[in-house]
Amino acid sequence: MDTLTAVDTLSALAQPSRLQIFRLLVKHSPAGLAAGKIADDLGVRHNTLSTHVAILTRAGLLRSERNGRSIIYSVNPAGIKSLLAYLVEDCCNGQPELCTPMASEPKQQVRSKRIAD
Repeated sequence: MDTLTAVDTLSALAQPSRLQIFRLLVKHSPAGLAAGKIADDLGVRHNTLSTHVAILTRAGLLRSERNGRSIIYSVNPAGIKSLLAYLVEDCCNGQPELCTPMASEPKQQVRSKRIAD
């Protein structure tokens, strides 16, 4: 991943509703969720959701699959791994493996704010 791609990917997440969508889909990984379920769970209008998931998909963070009349969105592990690898590639004096325990550390409770759109 190059710098411009990383900036675009991070920009896709730098919006409250898109970050909520991404985090919801991470929780429901690998199966994903139908678009309507995402909209209902987060209280986002369907047309607004469509815009948000398109941005996240173009950024390589989500993928979609048609299942009958529904579109199922799920996280794209390759896109996430690529972004994380880029972010930590120069970590710890060239030893990015020292950063791998970060995902298993306990969550710090900061402030949480729910945004509808």
